Amino acid sequence: MIKKLLIANRGEIALRILRACREMGIKTVAVHSTADRDLKHVRLADESVCIGPASSLHSYLNIPAIISAAEVTDADAIHPGYGFLSENADFAERVESSGFIFVGPTADTIRVMGDKIEAKIAMNASGVPCVPGSDGPVPDEPEDALKMAEEIGYPVIIKATGGGGGRGMRTVYDASDLIESITLTKTEAGQAFNNDVVFMEKFLEKPRHIEFQVLSDTHGNAIHLCERDCSMQRRNQKVVEEAPAPGITEAQRKKLGESVARACVDIGYRGAGTFEFLYENEEFYFIEMNTRLQVEHPVTEMITGVDLVKQQLLIASGEELKIKQEDIKPTGHAIECRINAEDPDTFVPSPGRVDRFHVPGGLGVRIDSHIYGGYSVPPHYDSMIGKLIVHAEDRQGAINRMHGALSEMVVEGIKTNIPLQRRIMEDHAFIAGGAGIDYLEKKLGL
Repeated sequence: MIKKLLIANRGEIALRILRACREMGIKTVAVHSTADRDLKHVRLADESVCIGPASSLHSYLNIPAIISAAEVTDADAIHPGYGFLSENADFAERVESSGFIFVGPTADTIRVMGDKIEAKIAMNASGVPCVPGSDGPVPDEPEDALKMAEEIGYPVIIKATGGGGGRGMRTVYDASDLIESITLTKTEAGQAFNNDVVFMEKFLEKPRHIEFQVLSDTHGNAIHLCERDCSMQRRNQKVVEEAPAPGITEAQRKKLGESVARACVDIGYRGAGTFEFLYENEEFYFIEMNTRLQVEHPVTEMITGVDLVKQQLLIASGEELKIKQEDIKPTGHAIECRINAEDPDTFVPSPGRVDRFHVPGGLGVRIDSHIYGGYSVPPHYDSMIGKLIVHAEDRQGAINRMHGALSEMVVEGIKTNIPLQRRIMEDHAFIAGGAGIDYLEKKLGL
């Protein structure tokens, strides 16, 4: 069993990991930049190490500094959280070659699933439904690329195989724009991801974003923990997440859940992961796998009662999954609102001192946040300062509970997106359920 864990992250996820470790009797080491010495988890950890200046490039992305911190504190494992180095295969490899346990999948698995072409090949082999498109990179010859797009059928989308976060993709509605779009996407991908390989897929017009949470151990056992709907997005960034997804039948859940669990065994997956799908006309299409813990993992915890971070730590310690598929019996409905330090209308980040912080409470209300009164939100990192999660007997009950919780929540001194989240909870399309991934942007006029 892991005895001492280094948390290679910051903010609410670092605090979330620390809390799980405390319950399991695992000692913790917090690493932090010079801008983050006052973070809550840094103050609560058994030990802390400053690993660099405010710039994430020289701190949270500094692999040698993180490895050195693990060495000097005699940690035996490293948890990457999400973001930063969590899906960096080189980091996972360095961690394990240095003699530490990496709380996540192997470097080889991260590389395969981080390459969208390789991931699609692996999923096709496991019987996971994929978006119709190229089986490999887009052909270099323009005539061949045009022929491929014609066979797939317009509109098509050009994607960078190493892309993510909404970057490295272009939608093409007409053959006259195809070659230029391919060239531009390849250039952008080369600059952003140091990998200019692109592929082509059918562009789905009004899909929803639905994902399946999985757990898989090193003994050939894998389960799914049902699905989440993350369709409320702005610029490909999730704003609201919920579980289970509205309108998904038990038969659909069972069929796709079994296929993703089988795929985990086929690829030798280890730990917690998420299979992301586009859903349109009652069909699922695999788009990517996130080989880490998700920001939205709390909604799955709320409906299943499973602590995903504890399960990550147990699996990383080499233990066999004690939870069987038949043990997963989701109850009620959960919704998560991401709380960001930003202007609710312009979305401009709003760093600064939090003068007052009051969190909501009551039955079925959870707040995951690292901020407190007097804390100063630094300008150097992602603007998310917390997650508000609610659980109720049904979806309408969860919406009502979230609306009340948002009304109670007070963050003074900086601007937040709480007013936007309240508007979403009152929106007719969100209340009805089943809105597509483009709905929120169109509503906001973006």
